Amino acid sequence: MDVRSTPSSLYWLFCQFELITCSYLMEPWEKVLFYSFNLAMVGLLLYAAYVCVLLHASSAFQLLCSFLGSPRENALSAVK
Repeated sequence: MDVRSTPSSLYWLFCQFELITCSYLMEPWEKVLFYSFNLAMVGLLLYAAYVCVLLHASSAFQLLCSFLGSPRENALSAVK
């Protein structure tokens, strides 16, 4: 990928985003509100995904460790 074409490709993607969302029709103060709301929602979505992935990964790791543990401990936990 050519480094010189990166800014122009990012500008092209931004223009596509503006066309899809029709934000090119908005006034500047409306754009600020719209973009800040969208960025906040993307940030919250990424944070929630990060937290959920860590929670599920730790639960899966604990389950895997319990399966790979000693058979005596597994038998005792099944009786309890």
